[in-house]
Amino acid sequence: MIKKLVSRVLTLAGSLAMAAIFVPSICNVAAQEEPKPKPKIETIQAQAMGQLTATGKTFNVTVRIESYSTPEDQKILIDAFTSGGHNAFVKALTKMKPRGRVAITGTIGYQVAYVRSFPTETGRRIRLITDRPIKFREAYNNGRSTDYDLSAMEINIDNDPKKSDGSLIVAGKFLVDKKTQQITFESYGSGPWRLVNVMERD
Repeated sequence: MIKKLVSRVLTLAGSLAMAAIFVPSICNVAAQEEPKPKPKIETIQAQAMGQLTATGKTFNVTVRIESYSTPEDQKILIDAFTSGGHNAFVKALTKMKPRGRVAITGTIGYQVAYVRSFPTETGRRIRLITDRPIKFREAYNNGRSTDYDLSAMEINIDNDPKKSDGSLIVAGKFLVDKKTQQITFESYGSGPWRLVNVMERD
């Protein structure tokens, strides 16, 4: 019998941890700085290292960013979640203009539905969501649930490339904690994967 492992990795009141792909945007829209349009596609490669039940497992991931989501996109998602929760959020996400692709290296992968960039003291932080979980057989360890139908990633690009890192949730969902009434993002299966060897490609 498949055993389900769920990790709650974020609360709205918490710090800007890896799973804060979308939630901090709800709290502080004005503080975001929109990246300037770039004439070419951004390509970022990294190695994902398993943690918890996936310790010792690795795979490579490639992210291609063609454009960034707008404040209007953000409002649509906020309104959708507010009115209908996770399912409404996913439905709104599937209707958005693709902003790029994310994939296990060597595969076609999935379209990036939402991606934003935030300035940091030593570089920038990229957060993105796909409306389908990244398919990687070993990543799920104990199987997957169709309820966890998002993949989320945070990439920290440091001015010193050796310090760049990030995290990936292969399969997750947004929900409201019944006790605290805070928005959380739950990871299904093996939990968050650590991103190392992060490199920007020309």
